[in-house]
Amino acid sequence: MDREQEEMQFLGVFGIYKEAYKIILSWRKIFSQITLALILPLCCIFLAHIEVSNVLFAKIINNEEELEETQAGTRKYEKLSDMISSEWAYFWLFKFVYFTFLLIFSLLSTAAVVYTIACIYTAREVTFKKVMSVVPKVWKRLMVTFLSIFIAVFVYNVVSMLVIITCVFLIAPIKVGLPVLFLLLVLYFIGLVYMSIIWQLASVVSVLEEASGIKAMLKSGELIKGKMWMAIIIYFMLNLSYAALHIVFEKMVVHGSSLGILNRLSFGILCLLLLLVLFLFGLVIQTVIYFVCKSYHHENIDKSALSDHLEVYLGEYVPLKSKDVQLEQFDV
Repeated sequence: MDREQEEMQFLGVFGIYKEAYKIILSWRKIFSQITLALILPLCCIFLAHIEVSNVLFAKIINNEEELEETQAGTRKYEKLSDMISSEWAYFWLFKFVYFTFLLIFSLLSTAAVVYTIACIYTAREVTFKKVMSVVPKVWKRLMVTFLSIFIAVFVYNVVSMLVIITCVFLIAPIKVGLPVLFLLLVLYFIGLVYMSIIWQLASVVSVLEEASGIKAMLKSGELIKGKMWMAIIIYFMLNLSYAALHIVFEKMVVHGSSLGILNRLSFGILCLLLLLVLFLFGLVIQTVIYFVCKSYHHENIDKSALSDHLEVYLGEYVPLKSKDVQLEQFDV
């Protein structure tokens, strides 16, 4: 990152994309190693989940359709009923295992990429071995932040559903109720997007600053002020790309039996490669957004202090303190 911090605040959406591309290209060796070690398993888990979920769910649907055509009380009915119960249990167990491994590799990848970019920013020598030694310690802080945002999102969803259901029952006329319901759903969606953006920025804050959990969320909320529209545009662009890849993989690989094994395999490999690039690009972008927001709020990051705190000191990861990341305000 050879760009001066004062200049970072002027980066727009495409400027951030360009900066992320330059960082990855300039340090492609270390990012390739991180991708192969952490992001590749993450992407394989993501794509495998789509395939396996489709197979398990298809079996459940077929058995349920057969159950409806079977007379109740018969031996076959009881056998199908027990089979469906077991299949649902396997399905939800698979989902639990999937989300557990997805979370682990997602947080590890975030820690590795953010730490690497911080080392690049401070012109400190960074090696894959050093990154992997620091990542497990940083991961603990990210887990605290994730659990905090998970609880916050859970409470938000419960409260939102209660409000929506209450309004549906209170507003009887359909002509009035539907517009109100639509407005409530739009507001709910906006809140969910806002919390997602806060979580992404809070993850970077958790790695580079002493804040984690609720403090990291509050800090990211302060940082994103003034740059919200930029973050929203990037959020939608990345998620639309994920959605497009998901649709292509489902259509061409999961449901593409008519294409033949070789074509399905080719599309599967292509989707995996594109997903690798997208995941890495997204992680680099969210770290660049952090530096853009710090610059926009005139919070100068002392590079020497950041460099010192990024080191592993006596085997322990030492996060930045507030005085280091907000050492002084510079004039534009």
